[in-house]
Amino acid sequence: MKAIILVGGEGTRLRPLTYTIVKAMVPVLNKPFIEYVFRYLSSHKIREIILAMGYKPDCITDYFGDASQLGTKLVYSVETEPLGTAGAVKNAEQHIDNAFFVMNGDVFTDLNLTEMLRFHENKGAKVTIALAPVDDPTRFGVVETDSNQRVTRFVEKPKREQVTSNMINAGVYIIEREILNRVPQGKRFMFERDVFPALLSEGEPVFGYATDAYWIDTGTPEQYLQLNRDLMFGKSVQVDFRPEEIRINEGASVNPQAKLTGPILVAEDCSVGKGAQLKGPVVIGTGCTIKDGAIIENSILWQNVTIGERAALKDCIVASNSYIDNNDCVECATIAQAEN
Repeated sequence: MKAIILVGGEGTRLRPLTYTIVKAMVPVLNKPFIEYVFRYLSSHKIREIILAMGYKPDCITDYFGDASQLGTKLVYSVETEPLGTAGAVKNAEQHIDNAFFVMNGDVFTDLNLTEMLRFHENKGAKVTIALAPVDDPTRFGVVETDSNQRVTRFVEKPKREQVTSNMINAGVYIIEREILNRVPQGKRFMFERDVFPALLSEGEPVFGYATDAYWIDTGTPEQYLQLNRDLMFGKSVQVDFRPEEIRINEGASVNPQAKLTGPILVAEDCSVGKGAQLKGPVVIGTGCTIKDGAIIENSILWQNVTIGERAALKDCIVASNSYIDNNDCVECATIAQAEN
């Protein structure tokens, strides 16, 4: 079984974080987001992963190569212009032989793909769409199903009074290869708007696989911060982290008079100064300097960030090579250096 991950977008909702890095490489607990996806797919015996790329593909290829160290084979498929979700998969058609998985590149989930595949085969589906419950379905595409889990209707970002279900398209699909015959080569085409509704109108078997497993769309800074928080509080089976844990990597220096309250992750080559306070969940990347008296709460620092003396951060994301001045107080902010 093969899987295609859609990582070609510019990550506009994550800006300014994605001006210099693709969203697939945004660090989560100090590892690239996409690395978790690779390991997740590999755990379900998916041995070949096709990356449908467009924006800054070298960010991924230079870092992972063939990804053999992760126990899977990587194939790179690069589009020269944005082709949409279906168009990007069509562009990689030469690498596909049978039914395959598709994942949106900003989805983190514990969905049981093995069970989803069994469901797909038992139903005789042409397409199976993973469905996840959310509190506010008005921001997503709602999927309605009948008592046999067959999809009956799609409602894209319904108004509150139009909501009939809280089950949304979770951005994970199983698709039979023949469906790609419906997708024009080299043109922008979307599964969600062009392919799936057409299949419904023609009576083709499209099913919804409902799950209550952990799921999050990490496409915004707020949701990205939430993912890191969730992982540190043990909400996903993919990460072993305890809410009270304070994990300091070798090579990091923490002043004995600093005060740390978990969960906290500090990478190598970091220094935490006298009287500094880290109030978890806090993630600190490689090469960061937290000066004396600084306070960091519920925040993520990427690499080589400096937090000045007595500065205070709360609910923030600070991208690599940023500097927060002495005595600055910053709350609910996403901070990144301007693109060169």
